[in-house]
Amino acid sequence: MTDIRTLVSRLDLDQKIGQIQGVVPMDLVGAAKFTEPGAEVPDFTKGFPYDIDRLPLVRPHGVGHLSLGQQLTQDIDELRRLLAHFQDVARELTPFGIGALVHAEGVSGFVHPQGHQFTTPWGQAASWDPSVSRTVGRIAAQQARSVGIHLFFSPVLDLARDIRWGRVHETYGEDAELVTQMALGFIRGVQGDDLDSGILATGKHFLGYAHSLGALNQAATQLGRRELVDVHAEPFRRAIAEAGLSVIMNSYNDIDGIPAAANRWLLTELLRDHLGFDGLVVSDYDSLTMLHTTYRIAPTPGHAAGRALDAGIDVELPGNAMTSGLRPLIEDGTFPEEILDRAVTNVLELKARLGLVPDIRPARPAAAPENLDRPTVDRQAREVANAGVTLLANDGVLPLAPGAAKVAVVGPAADELRVHFGAYSNVSEAEMAKAIQLIATGALPGVSASPEVFPDLFQTRLPGIEPIFEEGARTLNPESVTVAEAVRALDPSVRYHALGSLDRAAPALDPAAVAAAVADADVVIAVVGERTGWTGNNTAGEGRTTANPTLPGNQNELIKTLHDAGKRVVTVVVSGRPLLLEPVHEASAAVLLAPLLGPVAGPTIADVLYGVVEPGGRTPSTFPRHGGQIPMYHGHPIGSGNDHPALPRHGYVDLPDSSPLYPFGHGLSYTTFDLALEGVKVEDDTLRVGAEVRNLGERTGSAVVQLYVRDEGATVVRPVRQLVDFARIPLSGGTSKKVEFTVPLERLAYTWPDGRRGVEAGEVAVLLGLSSADIRAEASVEVPALVVR
Repeated sequence: MTDIRTLVSRLDLDQKIGQIQGVVPMDLVGAAKFTEPGAEVPDFTKGFPYDIDRLPLVRPHGVGHLSLGQQLTQDIDELRRLLAHFQDVARELTPFGIGALVHAEGVSGFVHPQGHQFTTPWGQAASWDPSVSRTVGRIAAQQARSVGIHLFFSPVLDLARDIRWGRVHETYGEDAELVTQMALGFIRGVQGDDLDSGILATGKHFLGYAHSLGALNQAATQLGRRELVDVHAEPFRRAIAEAGLSVIMNSYNDIDGIPAAANRWLLTELLRDHLGFDGLVVSDYDSLTMLHTTYRIAPTPGHAAGRALDAGIDVELPGNAMTSGLRPLIEDGTFPEEILDRAVTNVLELKARLGLVPDIRPARPAAAPENLDRPTVDRQAREVANAGVTLLANDGVLPLAPGAAKVAVVGPAADELRVHFGAYSNVSEAEMAKAIQLIATGALPGVSASPEVFPDLFQTRLPGIEPIFEEGARTLNPESVTVAEAVRALDPSVRYHALGSLDRAAPALDPAAVAAAVADADVVIAVVGERTGWTGNNTAGEGRTTANPTLPGNQNELIKTLHDAGKRVVTVVVSGRPLLLEPVHEASAAVLLAPLLGPVAGPTIADVLYGVVEPGGRTPSTFPRHGGQIPMYHGHPIGSGNDHPALPRHGYVDLPDSSPLYPFGHGLSYTTFDLALEGVKVEDDTLRVGAEVRNLGERTGSAVVQLYVRDEGATVVRPVRQLVDFARIPLSGGTSKKVEFTVPLERLAYTWPDGRRGVEAGEVAVLLGLSSADIRAEASVEVPALVVR
């Protein structure tokens, strides 16, 4: 049996370089077929004209990765066949029969037209239940593995604390503990308890990507090393130690002037030496190219590749634009070949683990794949969505009873399916090919026809695209229904009126016309929100930062007009991030958050509105009142922000209330809960907290018990509160349950002034609550000093 070191030594230089490169499906297209003047443009919506047998022409020395292999075809059975053929060709390109790693996306389900889709990660986090993200990860991984995928480039471990950033919906929120536990659930679902699922998760983005300057995508991160290490690295630290995370992707940002892709302190000293990571580091797409073209810190492609490899990157993705320039630098001695050997070793060790190196048997053979039947998956998708729907405000109007009041449904999101999907979903993926097709053929008014296959779809505005995308969403999800349709299924007397627009250039509404449309209604359900995705005219999504994260178009005006007409307004907000909702809150009798629930959104929302199920969610992020409060998050340092345990602090002179509109961890139910603290002690370097939670009402509901601490004796500034654990407790009416929290003291660790990391001896306040602003009990406990890694 060959070992990895021997195998690396037997590869020639070109074969080594081939192992650290990706290949994209577009490399397998004879581009001249449709980019030359007068050439016929193929129908990209039915798949690109890929030719896998071109692989030896573009990667003659072997293949490291196939990037986004799910794009080879829209038919999942055909995808299985094509990926098997790809592997056969790839194995023939090296003398040792080494296969290629194939990756895809899966954070909301396997991204493929026939992939099972779920609530977006931010909506999963609203459940405050790691079993929810575990369900998503397990089903997505099993489906992807069945066709030949090895890696998911999920989950996102970034802490999203600036709601202007367009990728909030891909994250599990603002808090390190919530992000960690939800991510651990997803990773364990993907990889299996015994790491034997045959597919691996990838933690991204390392590090601080979501905390960018001005919330702009790929912008600089202005954080000190203590906060990076103690807060933003925590989900990665725990995922490596507790879930066996073995693939990590770098971020696009620069930190203190050094881009993450070339940052040795970040990728070697912190990640490998401090966090103990010993797996594979892959580059985010084109982040090596950005060293040369965007950041301009490398004079040539080869130098960009060299800087990245020296810092700790192992693989260039999606292609080979920079690493193709490595050979002359190695041959003239500019770049040490042993650094390349380290990267190749990491690649081959992971391949061997996944059975892609013929002479090396995996230590853990993959378990038999799970049989996924459609009815079971659909039921689990509903359970995931139910747990994330969050009741933000309610004056008693909810739940509705069929026929008890005259109800009208209005709003631009009421009769739309597309609005419930985010990026990294099969709907958004299909829109990419559709947009390329329309641009290439000149089918969009005001957009010049372009032979380029992939224009800047993040930024290009596409006039009139929305009906086309809506049709696409319905085609992919033929059994899904809109909110209006689902509400009318529960209460046939409900009337729907097409009022309001998400278009940023929407005209002002006619108050008289709005009032007349709903004149007979006692209650008006207004379904509003924003669209999230990669391409089109979305106000959220990758590369889509908004300076004013509020409801786009005339939706705020619609809700105010309904309120001014004397109607009780129940506002349903469809969004994958917090928006500035104070005008909505003031004009609404109830506000319900539907956090991108996917194909089951319609019936899920209707069931909550009518009390068929309880609203199960709690906010995974803070909702500010005003844009001037951004970034706003609950665990801010003592002495900063809006919340202080002791001395008064200065707020905004032009903002009467500096508190959040909806705090972190907030969510109402159709019942009420009481919470009591039953004991606090520290033993064996563990904080032990006992509590009892009681359902005071008659209806069944779920309480989310949240345990926070505040270090009262540290020598560095600590958070005003730190979430250290939580538990979602379902309770029947009138019943109670005891909860026991056991929190390792190292969860309270931070970097000391002398550079060591641990917990200093002293007093810690223990805070038990039902939200970060609803603390029901407090206690104090002395903790011993503890030094950790």
